[in-house]
Amino acid sequence: MKALENPGNPAPATASRLRLGIAGFGTAGRSMLPAIAAHPGCELVAIADASHSLREEIGGALGAAVYPSLASMLDHRDLDAVYIATPTELHLEHVLLAVAAKKHVLVEKPMAENLQRAMAMAVAAEEAGLVCLVGHSHGYDMPVKAMRDLIVGGTLGRVRMVNTWCYSDWMHRPRRVDELDVRLGGGVTYRQGSHQFDILRLLCGGMVRSVRAKTFDWRAERRGIGAHMVFLDFEDGAAATAIYNGYGGFDSAALCFNIGESGFSQPPRTGPRPGADGPRMSVQEELRAKQERARNANWGPSPHPPFFGLTVVSCERGDIRQSPQGLTVYTDEGQRDIPLATDRSPRDLVLAELYDAISRKAPALHDARWGLANLEVCDAAIASSASGSEVLLRHQVRVRPGA
Repeated sequence: MKALENPGNPAPATASRLRLGIAGFGTAGRSMLPAIAAHPGCELVAIADASHSLREEIGGALGAAVYPSLASMLDHRDLDAVYIATPTELHLEHVLLAVAAKKHVLVEKPMAENLQRAMAMAVAAEEAGLVCLVGHSHGYDMPVKAMRDLIVGGTLGRVRMVNTWCYSDWMHRPRRVDELDVRLGGGVTYRQGSHQFDILRLLCGGMVRSVRAKTFDWRAERRGIGAHMVFLDFEDGAAATAIYNGYGGFDSAALCFNIGESGFSQPPRTGPRPGADGPRMSVQEELRAKQERARNANWGPSPHPPFFGLTVVSCERGDIRQSPQGLTVYTDEGQRDIPLATDRSPRDLVLAELYDAISRKAPALHDARWGLANLEVCDAAIASSASGSEVLLRHQVRVRPGA
């Protein structure tokens, strides 16, 4: 099959093969493998990771060339695009390297540690005429897409209010140090709020006017922002709230038919949280535990649509929420269920958007400017909590028609 062209002018609409490299083979990098394997137009050709043991583990097993760094991987002869799944503080450096080498980019969220660095990434990709997509986020979940389609269809009237709640043990899962450091884009508001704000902006049209928020750091043994309450005021008068608690008490799967964020059944926890009473792991032990968790995760199609907590949309003539099979819509005429297919995971949809944007089949929605706008909401929430005041936003963009 013909490979996608990438230098100077992005790929033509007739291109049929996207040769992809992954930089950083942690949880995010591994999670994209089933989607790459399932997409008929994509091929994994190279992987870069600084860990010698990881390179030994994957060398030859995945049929891709293995490199010790992104810089060395960019010399790979057949490479059209790079998935940047490295730590957040490396995103700017790595995106600029990829763009300089004329490669399209998919960069993991959060896009960067601050708006200035995110803006530099967006400008570099735009000036080079290359696609820069930001994801994965749960805005790609099929129920969110279906909610957006219902809103755009207009039968329920304008969306007026959206609320999303997620309670998890995020703060107690194995973590790298940078994942908890707010200066490096760590903590719940950057790492999990970026999912929530993507969802809310998609459902409400994108244009957040202002943010008012409270963030929390209440566990001395595990410092970092572990919970937040965020109020988003949209330009058209719609309003939204995002609540996230990552301290591992109540689990929002209890609100979601005991279905977790990957669409698999998640039985309620009735005993102590794992590791609650044990000694703290060392940095090296946490890293090994994180790698093991990534190896054992299931990122493919699921029996149910994914539940990243519970999201309820209130329109002028009805409400929408997720159900075990898809969506439930409540109107004056009664309740109706809308089943949704589960044969495509959110990461399948990430890769489809990347492929279609590069081959010019459809414009990207989650492009660099969209990712920048999501990051601005994260920044504003933290700033609002620190100042106790409303924060006005300047870098918001609308949902792109046809994306």
